[in-house]
Amino acid sequence: MTKSALAVARHALEAARAALPAYSSTFSKKTYTQHQLFAMLAVRQFLKTDYRGMEQHLRDWSELRKALGLRDHIPDHSTLQKAADRLLKKSPRMHS
Repeated sequence: MTKSALAVARHALEAARAALPAYSSTFSKKTYTQHQLFAMLAVRQFLKTDYRGMEQHLRDWSELRKALGLRDHIPDHSTLQKAADRLLKKSPRMHS
């Protein structure tokens, strides 16, 4: 068991790449991959924070952004919430 949010991000990103297509549809905006969003949700759960808190962590933590492959944009908290609804099938344990 790791105590590192960066390790969680890297492992979740790797697992998502093995299990999910990069985008849910050919018409996706392609701003973030499903892999990135899934990894962000895993880190959110690890840090025990809400969606707005995760958004702030991403703004403040350049090493986390780098680990997740985020370059130009940080997802809004609502983007993370919608991704959770889609990727996690509304699992009650993942929502705050």
